[in-house]
Amino acid sequence: MIQNSKVDFGKTAHDYASHRAGFPDSFFKKLEGLGLFSGKPRVLDIGTGTGTVARGFALKGCDVTGLDPSEDLMNEARALDQKANVHVKYVKGSAEKTGLPDSSFDIVTAGQCFQWFERQKASAEIRRLLRPNGILLIAYFDWLERPGNPVDEMRKLQNKYNPTWKNQFTLGFYPQKPGELTFDGFTSKGSFLYEEDIPYTHVNWRGRIRAYAAIGASLPRPVVEEFDAEFARVLKVKFKEDPMLIPHKVWAEVWQLQS
Repeated sequence: MIQNSKVDFGKTAHDYASHRAGFPDSFFKKLEGLGLFSGKPRVLDIGTGTGTVARGFALKGCDVTGLDPSEDLMNEARALDQKANVHVKYVKGSAEKTGLPDSSFDIVTAGQCFQWFERQKASAEIRRLLRPNGILLIAYFDWLERPGNPVDEMRKLQNKYNPTWKNQFTLGFYPQKPGELTFDGFTSKGSFLYEEDIPYTHVNWRGRIRAYAAIGASLPRPVVEEFDAEFARVLKVKFKEDPMLIPHKVWAEVWQLQS
């Protein structure tokens, strides 16, 4: 099968917005327990995508800006914000070069995306953007692959259609738990890690996988369509339940900028 090493989530924007579950309510409750919403802070969500983290902070009354290199994804984010009756300001830019003013945010967040950044440059940019004693939040929301579950079946087909894909995060590694990332100039202020089952219909799970970096964001469209058709047949035969419960791992770590 053809494999394209260039990842472009803009190609998956509609599936991303329509089918990919965002961080669950439990995640934002945990952040509330860590005090991240107190005082209605000014927040920058880098790598915002369709705005799942940005929107969650906005729903808590924060003043939020979302930043992403993809206009297609941010357009989907704006539509989802409108449905949620919240406002987030979106700007085009990269984590390494935001173009935003010095010391202009109380919190910088990065949900499900830090592995795509040039770590040293992004870290320096975040330090520049944060006010004294500002907060950095890194978070992930990952499916769990277990023998015979829908993730396992997806992975078998991914290996068939995109066999050379091996976590191709060219600018960084993908952390698996709190404590695996460190940042110069920051002190760890807390973390959490837990599992939660997320319901997905067959249709939504297929759309979620089409939005996956190894499928829709990197393979040519005809190959994605061929993958999707075979995946639909596998789900119909092997998973009678609809919706299915897909186990996920949710974790986050919070750092404070040293004064």
